[in-house]
Amino acid sequence: MIVATYNVNGVNGRLPVLLRWLAERAPDVVCLQELKAPDDKFPHAALRDAGYEALWHGQKSWNGVAILSRIGTPVETRRGLPGDPDPAQSRYIEAAVGGVLIGGLYLPNGNPRPGPKFDYKLAWFDALIAHAQSLIDAGVPVMLAGDFNVMPTEADVYKPERWTEDALFAPPVRDAFARLVAQGWTDALRHVHPDETIYTFWDYFRNAYARGAGLRIDHLLLSPALAARLTDAQVDAHVRGWEKTSDHAPVWIALSKAKRRH
Repeated sequence: MIVATYNVNGVNGRLPVLLRWLAERAPDVVCLQELKAPDDKFPHAALRDAGYEALWHGQKSWNGVAILSRIGTPVETRRGLPGDPDPAQSRYIEAAVGGVLIGGLYLPNGNPRPGPKFDYKLAWFDALIAHAQSLIDAGVPVMLAGDFNVMPTEADVYKPERWTEDALFAPPVRDAFARLVAQGWTDALRHVHPDETIYTFWDYFRNAYARGAGLRIDHLLLSPALAARLTDAQVDAHVRGWEKTSDHAPVWIALSKAKRRH
């Protein structure tokens, strides 16, 4: 089972890129972020033609999250994050698919810092941590996947000294991510690549992709039951080099089949 996360940076404008990547990688489940489209403009027909059923939580011009599946219709369990300090923003969707509970999320950017946007980011993180604990406590196979807008360590950012004042690398944000992971989640990409330089985002400016000046901000966190099934985790970094592509690359993991209980 291949599960991916991809910040598409505009699902309609990048639809040819998304469809090309879906055909190439053939993931079973995909969490999308930054749809930048209201619900009635989500391209569900084109995705269905590509073999994917979808759930989406859209918003005009900004935000928006979705879950795609080619292994059965995702069964929605939650729309919106419990305790979200601004529920008008479409940042969280949760569904059961393929025997796994998946929370797809787009965590606030938080810049400029300090200010209300940074305060909102920290408040949203606190709400996520509280909800994530309830998911862990349930003991079911569950993952949180999406654009967390956090570089957890200095190994996750090109020239970290340039990011010390940024909301994506601020100590309170990195501490929040650490508190989240400490609940028992496994950071899949870092687990498979413990010592590698590996990025998921490259800015459009200053030729960042060609220079390898990236950030690792897209994460898949696995509960203990799922972490035991992890066999691979990769970034399709070449997609970032395609024409009219997102500034993020798709990130995916491979899971072995669940062991049957006797």
